[in-house]
Amino acid sequence: MATLPFAPTRIVFFTGKGGVGKTSLACATAVALADSGRRVLLVSTDPASNLDEVLGVTLDGAPRPIPAAPGLFGLNINPEAAARAYRERIVGPLRGAMPPAVLTSIEEQLSGACTTEIAAFDEFTRLLGDLAATSAFDHVIFDTAPTGHTLRLLKLPAAWEGFLATNTSGTSCLGPLSGLQAQRSNYQASLAALADAAVTTVALVVRPDAAALAEEERTRAELAALGIANQRLFVNGLFTAANRRDPIALALERRSAEALADMPAGLAHLPRHEVPLRIWAPLGIERLRALFAAAPPSDAAAPVEAGGVPAAPLSGLIDACEAAGRGVIMTMGKGGVGKTTVAAAIAVELGRRGHSVHLTTTDPAAHVLATLGHSGGSGLGLRVTRIDPAAETSAYTAEVMATSGAGLDERGRELLAEDLRSPCTEEIAVFRAFARIVGEAANGFVVIDTAPTGHTLLLLDAARAYHREVERTQGDVPEDVRELLPRLRDPEFTRILLVTLPEATPVHEAADLQSDLRRAGIEPFAWVINQSFAATATEDAVLVSRGRHERAYIDEVRASLARQTAVAAWQAERPVGAEALLSLARAGAAEPVAAGA
Repeated sequence: MATLPFAPTRIVFFTGKGGVGKTSLACATAVALADSGRRVLLVSTDPASNLDEVLGVTLDGAPRPIPAAPGLFGLNINPEAAARAYRERIVGPLRGAMPPAVLTSIEEQLSGACTTEIAAFDEFTRLLGDLAATSAFDHVIFDTAPTGHTLRLLKLPAAWEGFLATNTSGTSCLGPLSGLQAQRSNYQASLAALADAAVTTVALVVRPDAAALAEEERTRAELAALGIANQRLFVNGLFTAANRRDPIALALERRSAEALADMPAGLAHLPRHEVPLRIWAPLGIERLRALFAAAPPSDAAAPVEAGGVPAAPLSGLIDACEAAGRGVIMTMGKGGVGKTTVAAAIAVELGRRGHSVHLTTTDPAAHVLATLGHSGGSGLGLRVTRIDPAAETSAYTAEVMATSGAGLDERGRELLAEDLRSPCTEEIAVFRAFARIVGEAANGFVVIDTAPTGHTLLLLDAARAYHREVERTQGDVPEDVRELLPRLRDPEFTRILLVTLPEATPVHEAADLQSDLRRAGIEPFAWVINQSFAATATEDAVLVSRGRHERAYIDEVRASLARQTAVAAWQAERPVGAEALLSLARAGAAEPVAAGA
């Protein structure tokens, strides 16, 4: 039985940058609590949840018992299922009482991605704020989406509470507000629970990496500003080189030590718990039980032969993208797999080759400038931007007031302005900005670093749904919005690179993403397997063991998932700054590895 490194409150949130191990630590905590005799509900709020794979059980929107851990129950908040239930709660009582045309109009207003997000949020606040909903459990553990998405989720109780407190029209971009008004007490209770240190703990999960620590400092500060002060820091994957002559192992140890030594002061003052890097992936109940152990016997790895994998660099993929002379190059995948680094490396190399390149990001965490280093893109032939939700919302609101609001009387303008204060307006504004930037690729290269998978899927799913919302508020659909799906579906215009790590969860999540894209008529161009220890010359026992585990996932991608694949070795030096990014883009073989190689 594992001993927990802290005493959990009734509610615990695990949050952090994608790929840092939030799900593993949330599951290990839940298993340890269940083993101690507590009844525990483990909830994923991530649209791209992988609880099923980690726990080895198929989950849905209702609490399901985990057979290998008596007392533990798990559920995934499924956005689509939540949206269906939410729509039915609003529309169901109106059937038979309203004309069919009115019902159709309401259902159309409730069919967008904004409703999907609010429905998922509605379920989240029910579990957080309604004690009756979780009264059967001693603890509720939330495994959250990557940081940017989670911060928005945690801010929504205050945002919707403020909107409902000032709304006088009874309608919003979701149509009738009855569905939200009925839950207002839950929003208020959610705010109270989040701010109560005796009830809620937020576990900030990081890798010993400078970028992850910097992002988590931002998260810490924003949560503190929301009144969420009971925070703890989990440093996951801490590594000590066993082979003191192995340059890769020593570089990994050094990078970890330097990142922790330079940790932001706000994080340094938090209670800290360190979890060592394991040679195995924490999949299944028994491995989850071993995650918090000081030295599990299975970590005493005997020396093994390196299972080398030839690096197949980005240069071949860049050559293929360059041949078109223009277009969108979009990196997608699970958080923490290196999407930003890959996007920046491609952009810098295209700029070096003399092309006009716009590098941007849809990720709320926005690490592009930090990845480019001190230059920030100057002198590289790049235009570097980010989609700023606040700026886009302000511009969109002003535009709607100047167009749709121009012919309204004072009361009409007041109602329109009130409607635009809805948190949904931000989603519409960001979507329009995304469509506008994609449209720029008609005249040059646009490289887009996307948000982690779940958040990106919500953005792409909105392509058709937002047409109706833009028509409602503005009358006409902008050309870039109208052309977005055709552009994304055109393989000569858009090239999507699925970025993954050579591990089970990132590969399988990317495979699910590929399936979702194909259902939308969008075909990925290639896969990039990033940060591979198998592609290095390491002889450290732990890293060689991890490299051996990578082979199965690299082979799976090459043989059955990707049309073409690039494999990038783990870099001894952080790939930050123009020179390091150019080295990543051009190192190794000149051509990508074809599927089945």
